Amino acid sequence: MSGLTDTLGWSLLTSGIVTIALIAMPYDSLYWGIGLLVVGILLLSRRVL
Repeated sequence: MSGLTDTLGWSLLTSGIVTIALIAMPYDSLYWGIGLLVVGILLLSRRVL
């Protein structure tokens, strides 16, 4: 159960940081969202494999 709460906590923390970062970024947030999604998928796939 602690793994789930750790994951949920990190997810919420990361979401908050990303939201603040997207507001501060100079370009369209859609591009940043897509880029961060790709980076997240790459990191997760490296961790799983």
